[in-house]
Amino acid sequence: MRSTFMGLEASKRGIFTQQSGLYTVGHNISNAKTEGYTRQRVNMEATRGFPTAGLQTPKTVGHIGTGVQAGSIQRIRDEFTDRQYRQETNRLGYWDTRAKEIEQIEAIMHEPSDFGLNEAFKLFWQSMQDVADKPTDLSARTVAIERAKHLADSFNYMDKQIRQVQSNAGQQTEVVTDEANSLLAQIANLNHQIMKVEPNGYVPNDLYDARDVLVDRLNEIIPVTTERVPSGGNANEVAEGSLTVYFKDANGDKTELVNGKDAGSISLNGAGKPIDGQRSPVLFDTMTITKPNGENVGFEQGDFEPNKGELLSLINAFGYDGPGGELGLMPELLDKLDTMAETFIKEFNAVLLQGYTLQAKEFDGTIIPSEQGSEELFTGESASDIGINDNFFKEPHLLTASGKIGEEGDNSNALKMANMQHKGYAQLDNGTIESFYQGVTGRLGVDGQEAIRSAKDSAILQLSIANRRASVSSVSLDEEMTNMITFQQAYNANARMITVVDETLDKIINGMGRVGL
Repeated sequence: MRSTFMGLEASKRGIFTQQSGLYTVGHNISNAKTEGYTRQRVNMEATRGFPTAGLQTPKTVGHIGTGVQAGSIQRIRDEFTDRQYRQETNRLGYWDTRAKEIEQIEAIMHEPSDFGLNEAFKLFWQSMQDVADKPTDLSARTVAIERAKHLADSFNYMDKQIRQVQSNAGQQTEVVTDEANSLLAQIANLNHQIMKVEPNGYVPNDLYDARDVLVDRLNEIIPVTTERVPSGGNANEVAEGSLTVYFKDANGDKTELVNGKDAGSISLNGAGKPIDGQRSPVLFDTMTITKPNGENVGFEQGDFEPNKGELLSLINAFGYDGPGGELGLMPELLDKLDTMAETFIKEFNAVLLQGYTLQAKEFDGTIIPSEQGSEELFTGESASDIGINDNFFKEPHLLTASGKIGEEGDNSNALKMANMQHKGYAQLDNGTIESFYQGVTGRLGVDGQEAIRSAKDSAILQLSIANRRASVSSVSLDEEMTNMITFQQAYNANARMITVVDETLDKIINGMGRVGL
């Protein structure tokens, strides 16, 4: 025989379950603007019917329901969309960082402009042409020497600024590496909390959300993949367990970064060292992953997945030791500037020494005769140390213009120096100094456009995936209001049902057995 109070118990369960639904709706609404929050729902399920199977169970006309219960509170998440989002985050992290690095260099080189290295060369060649036009004019030589100083300063400035950007990129690799290690430690800590809660049957959805936010950010820095590990015990079937986090290399192999409550770490050998006045920084050599079990695994630049992650982008900008020597955006750019400066210094000085100086008069009236050039105008051998021989500022007649001794009106050597702008050199890929520099700036511009275009493409695709993920996981206030009304009405109906049962019981208890009254 069924219990008289059975309907009362079923409605009580209904009230409690609808309350859980209302509380969950309130939690969703409260976190509608919380970053990384995933909407939650109550998975309602019917309780076991009456009677249960058995030989001694009472016979009824059917299997009578006993109400409802909240089986679990689950967050709504699409794991496939999460993987897509993180894969695109890898690419966006790489290209966005590369675009910013190139933008800084372009601001330094600033070509074409009225103040860059190309303009300094243009002014210098013009001044040498003026010397050729007025071979006996000391003022023309003085202007040419000043323009030579401006040219040398332009090389120095560009070299110094690019090295400063390189140094900043190197230090940024340290910042990003420290952040990655912090993220790994936080993920392991959340795993620990989750592993303590889940075996008791609870589902810590808010901890899952916090962990996913960390994994999303970690994927901006380095490409990682994850695997779920059940916590065991009495864990709910919707519990997500702890996450094992792996670094994924170019071969598709995985190296553990987080295993349960234990976190590994990453460190860089070489990259990130400030220049501290040294001409050449220590370039990136190896990334070492210390696994949670203490084992060390090394990765060179070629072991990274191409175009994935902010860290690789910084390494490629800062520079690394490759099979062909020093590679990377800034080392290669600095090397080309050095090649151009060294070629110019040697070739110009060589022509300068072939000519003859201008006869000059000392203050005491002593005549300094014309002679073949014996002093070089440009000093140094690279963009960083190119300079001007101070003697030329004191004695501008040392700038040779004549190609013949004793013929001060001759300008053949000055013409040779002025025409160097049109001559090709093997060291500069058989191009002129101007065309070589244009090639350097042109290549930088193409790289910058590619980085910006790729960053925009990745951002658009990531936004599309993010919108798709949001359509599944984010809180819709309209939907929550609808759910709130649904749960409210269901709660009221269950309360009304309790009133009906209460009236029925009152009749049975207080009204039965009083015949005739």
